[in-house]
Amino acid sequence: MITPSALGSFTLIVGLLTLTPGLDTALILRTALLGDRARTWGIVLGIQAGTLVWGVLGALGVTAVLTASHLAYTALRWAGAGYLVWMGGRMVLSTLRRRATATGDASPTDPADESNAVGGFRAGLRRGAVTNLLNPKVGAFYMAVLPQFVPSGGVVAHLAAGVLLAGVHILLAVAWASVLILFARTLRDTLRRPSARRLLDRITGTVITAFGLRLALGD
Repeated sequence: MITPSALGSFTLIVGLLTLTPGLDTALILRTALLGDRARTWGIVLGIQAGTLVWGVLGALGVTAVLTASHLAYTALRWAGAGYLVWMGGRMVLSTLRRRATATGDASPTDPADESNAVGGFRAGLRRGAVTNLLNPKVGAFYMAVLPQFVPSGGVVAHLAAGVLLAGVHILLAVAWASVLILFARTLRDTLRRPSARRLLDRITGTVITAFGLRLALGD
């Protein structure tokens, strides 16, 4: 059984990790600033679904493949990098296509704007989950950190510990996402103007592309 002191230490570690600005923050803020509540929470829950999967795999030792096999880690790293560069590049290119229009609004069929009412939550859930699961550094983090807090025992004990620790991480991440969403709501009216929206998409797209390139060029 996980001791209170171990649980507190893990909470501190993932709490600091959650507060560190990163790809998750960029995705949540961008979507929240555009005012699509369903898609925003889809992204939040998708990211946390990925976290739960990594927690379970880490507790069971499956993610050891990422640290033991250079080929497996490299393959996942390139897949994640490609996805991020594609997603970020598509955001930036969409702003160039929309600049010539009078309103600057993406059409419902614009591939860069999937925030329409139909499938908004599902699209966000899918994007959040895929982004998280294609990030090998999340898996490597859980493989490096989780074993220090998982008590000895059988598979059931390891699985229970993994779910509990991932659950702590998820609760902290959802709480922080709620703060980000509330903050975004105060700026939403200003940033939903066509020119501001194009700037927001360019900044977010550039940040996401940079994360992808950093992941591709990293060790």
